[in-house]
Amino acid sequence: MPPTAASPASAPASAPSAHTAASADPADLAVERFRALGHSVRLGILRELARTPDTCACDFAEVFDVSQPTISQHLKVLREARLVTTVRRGNQICYSLDPQAVTGLRSVLADLLTGAPGRVTGGGLPADPPGRPPGSAAMIEG
Repeated sequence: MPPTAASPASAPASAPSAHTAASADPADLAVERFRALGHSVRLGILRELARTPDTCACDFAEVFDVSQPTISQHLKVLREARLVTTVRRGNQICYSLDPQAVTGLRSVLADLLTGAPGRVTGGGLPADPPGRPPGSAAMIEG
C-alpha cells in the first residue's frame, strides 16, 4: 500500500516511551547507553550500522545467526538507549547509528582518559567549561 499523508514512507518508526532513556537525566542516559553496549550482539549491530547505515531489521538475523525475535529485543534496547535512529519504509523498519549518541559516549570516555571531572549535561555530553565556546567539551581530537 502506498504511503499516505498520515504515514509517510520515511516517517520515524517509533518514539521513545516515557519510561525509556529519553526521560532519564543525562548521567542516566550515558549509563543506559553503556549498558546497551554490554551485549555482543548489540555491539555487533552497532558496528554493522556504522559500516552500513539504514539497514532493515530483518537483515540482522542472518548476520548474527539468531532469531528475528531476539534481534527485535536487542534493537529495542538500542532504541531505548537512543543509540539508533529508525525510519519506517512500508512494512520494514530501517536502523542507523545515531552519531550524536556516539559523540556523547566518546566524550565520557575522553573524560576518563584525561581525568576531567566530566559534568554531564543534556544528551549525555559533558558541559562546556566556562570561557570555552559552546560544544567545545564534546570535541575530541583524534
